[in-house]
Amino acid sequence: MSKARFKLIPAVHLLLIKDGKILLARRFQTGYEDGNYSVIAGHLNGNETVRAAMCREAWEEAAIKIEPTALQLAHVMHRRAEDERIDFFFVAAHWQGEAIITEPDKCDELSWWELSQLPPNTVPYVRAALENFRQGSMYSEFGW
Repeated sequence: MSKARFKLIPAVHLLLIKDGKILLARRFQTGYEDGNYSVIAGHLNGNETVRAAMCREAWEEAAIKIEPTALQLAHVMHRRAEDERIDFFFVAAHWQGEAIITEPDKCDELSWWELSQLPPNTVPYVRAALENFRQGSMYSEFGW
């Protein structure tokens, strides 16, 4: 009888930066960190690359079209919460469209914030990842 392998939950996060500001979404009625700001993010569905998942999430959550080749890996975080996760943070070199709320049942605000002055109610692990990104760190651990 073979032993089941340990599994991590993979997620993608978009650092959409324009004129020194980052696009943040305020979570709403999701059951997780509601009322707090995060970046456009989501989980892999399976049978898709990490970049493809990021492009899909950008379209689903904000009607932003991004080509996979426009995404640059900015940070990777190994995170522990109720379970273990691996978070991939990408910067988009360019994109098409203006961000709009396409999932009003999950997000009640999209707004641009100074990267150096995030709102106090930023999701803690996202805040940590953004600080690591600003410092040029490609990898971090959170929640251990």
